Amino acid sequence: MEKVIEIINLTKTYGNGRGIYDLNLDIYKGDIFGFLGPNGAGKTTAMKIMTGLIRPENGDVKILGHSVVDEYEKAMAKVGCLIEIAESYQFLSAFENLKQIARYYPDVDHKRIDEVLELTGMYKFKYEKTKKFSLGMKQRLGLAAAVLSRPKVVILDEPLNGLDVEGMIDIRKMILSLAEKEQTTFFISSHLIHDVELTCNRIGVIYNGRILNVENTDAILKNYATLENYFVSEVERNGRVSSSAS
Repeated sequence: MEKVIEIINLTKTYGNGRGIYDLNLDIYKGDIFGFLGPNGAGKTTAMKIMTGLIRPENGDVKILGHSVVDEYEKAMAKVGCLIEIAESYQFLSAFENLKQIARYYPDVDHKRIDEVLELTGMYKFKYEKTKKFSLGMKQRLGLAAAVLSRPKVVILDEPLNGLDVEGMIDIRKMILSLAEKEQTTFFISSHLIHDVELTCNRIGVIYNGRILNVENTDAILKNYATLENYFVSEVERNGRVSSSAS
């Protein structure tokens, strides 16, 4: 199996004691990897390092063989991402916003912009200015931007934020379709356990800045009724051990 993302001894701590500690993870081609943990567990910190928004104190992330720390442009060349809130130019339409992004990619034409608007359920709002958009519509547009350049790797931090049930289903379908048809690799953080269960083929649980376990979803569901049961069990088992150890 081809390694697409390697997270090696990744550490970043903050003054309040939060952060991530010695994270190690391998993500393989075509994976839809779910990074599962409560708010404040370290998910966004790890993903900001993965996308070059902050630097680690220690360790590295390699994407498609290139170090995010030392070869940032090469590492990010085939990566699409959405970290935290989707931003847009409010006085431009959905189409015009994507056209601005398309300028960075010579092989992205108007047809591709229409494709991603369709994929994310935003085609009917193509000519509307984004200042009128709801949070969910902005999120859909951000996801359209993330997959616009046909990236090999897509990193999404809480991608279902602000989406209604219909939106969640649309985006889930999009992720599953791109992973299957284009072998796109997804790294998705979420605290919405049910959606992770329905979307991701591998799960990594992070708690208090440390990886507790990484497992195939199928294997988890053979032993637990739901992913939520597994998550609670892992946190209780490991959380108690780490708190008593410290």
